[in-house]
Amino acid sequence: MASSDKPVEKQEGDGDKGGFLEKVKDFIHDVGEKIEETVGFGKPTANVAAVHLPSIDLKHADIVIDVLVTNPNPIPIPLVDIKYLIESDGRKLMQGLIPDAGTLHAHGSETIKVPLTLIFDDIKNTYKEIKSGNVIPYKVAVELIVDLPVFGNIGLPLETTGEIPVPYKPDVDLQKVKFSSFSFEETSAMLHLKVDNKNDFDLGLNTLEYDICLAGVAIGGARLSKSAKIDKNGYGLIEIPISFRPKDFGSALWDIIRGKGAGYALKGAIDVDTPFGPMNLPFNREGGQTKLKAEDDNDDDDDE
Repeated sequence: MASSDKPVEKQEGDGDKGGFLEKVKDFIHDVGEKIEETVGFGKPTANVAAVHLPSIDLKHADIVIDVLVTNPNPIPIPLVDIKYLIESDGRKLMQGLIPDAGTLHAHGSETIKVPLTLIFDDIKNTYKEIKSGNVIPYKVAVELIVDLPVFGNIGLPLETTGEIPVPYKPDVDLQKVKFSSFSFEETSAMLHLKVDNKNDFDLGLNTLEYDICLAGVAIGGARLSKSAKIDKNGYGLIEIPISFRPKDFGSALWDIIRGKGAGYALKGAIDVDTPFGPMNLPFNREGGQTKLKAEDDNDDDDDE
């Protein structure tokens, strides 16, 4: 018989690679089930326990997500990576990965803290519709990647939502200086400040720290405890006692006495409570104008 006429024997596995791979997968699955039956092996679980905003200022917001993770197995499980994504109304604010996140202890539950930081300038530069003073919704998607024996890496996905502010610094104006006693050596007066809140949330004023110059002369500074509520997109009026020496003003004093007013510079910060936690908000005002008045003067331009 010619070699060309010789029947070809079918080699084992030819045309049956799919079946062979399926058998391998079934074998691995059976081994996994045997391990699970023998040692009580199970998939870890993860849930969001809490979300904290430990620090917020004009530049950034720190977010810490507490994830409660339970490992039902008698062996520690490596937590390979933590993936995260923060969105607001479908807009991606930030995403990233935390590598080598640790190990889940055997037979127990523990809280994994996922720290994230939002940089406000990055957000505002990317999305022009997001502005200082806004409160924006957010959604955080977190996936814990764990390394399970036999099965390898698997993901534990979870999500949480909330709101976060993008703070606007307060505008602080010195409306007037009203003196109760006047002498060239020392004058006692009251600073009348107007604090504009341009945020979409209320501010609960706790303390105010300031330094002030009047007609180019530093007349004082202090950190004072003050209690006031400043409504969102509203303003508050604050009175601060101060004393200074008029003779230090030189020739500028006569312009002040004649009611011509004086230029001032004011800078400092306010500590406030907000619905999102405490904040320290700095302010700075250059080139303002104010007047020195007697305490019993009737004001035509007060507190408008």
